[in-house]
Amino acid sequence: MSALWVVVPAHQEAARIGATLDALAVQHDRDFTLVVVDNASTDGTAALAHDFARWAPFPVHVLSEPEKGVGCAVDTGFRYAIRNGATLLARTDADCLPRSGWTAGARDALRHGAGMVCGHIDARRDEHGPLGRAAFRTLVHTAAFFGRVRPAHRRRHGYLAPYRMHAGNNMAITAALYQAVGGMPRRPSPTDRLFLNSVRRHTTAIVHARDMVVENSTRRLRAYGLLGTARWYLDKGPGPHGEDPR
Repeated sequence: MSALWVVVPAHQEAARIGATLDALAVQHDRDFTLVVVDNASTDGTAALAHDFARWAPFPVHVLSEPEKGVGCAVDTGFRYAIRNGATLLARTDADCLPRSGWTAGARDALRHGAGMVCGHIDARRDEHGPLGRAAFRTLVHTAAFFGRVRPAHRRRHGYLAPYRMHAGNNMAITAALYQAVGGMPRRPSPTDRLFLNSVRRHTTAIVHARDMVVENSTRRLRAYGLLGTARWYLDKGPGPHGEDPR
């Protein structure tokens, strides 16, 4: 059985998860086990994952997590993988498209001493034109800069490593480190910064791998706008908006 397990949390993703699964099926490195965690979906998300499992070029497990929240789904998937022998863990989301070198990049970084790996994110080309993708990149660069200069993220607060932009839908971590920091916060999104800061308090072995590339959905940007999305990532909630569109 492979040491690397990939976890994909999914809530109401029947319209998009097929493309995500297809992107995983054409990875250069397919020596991994996939866990799809259906997070209280009422559409055909789980059925599509089960259908994919019948022909996938790697083992596929489909779990159900009834407690709504991306943190709940990710934690359930990672802990299930660890119980079943995983020593290396990676995650993307059910509306994202990992490029073909993604799993190879994750495995290589973890095998060369990284405890946690943060990849490069870009906007999906099938959801926005050049202007929309440029707005997404602006948001990512702004968030990364703010994270680096934010006083609460400085090392005097007990952090061992400098702040790095971390997207939960493009990350990898060793099973040992995941357990050591207590796992993903079991709560709705956003969880990424909370988890990253837990890791930063535990180790300096956090790296950025540019060959781990994932194309992200820009649905939240479209639904909330640039300022609303920034508010969301600052953990200020959805403001006047309803449920997270992702």
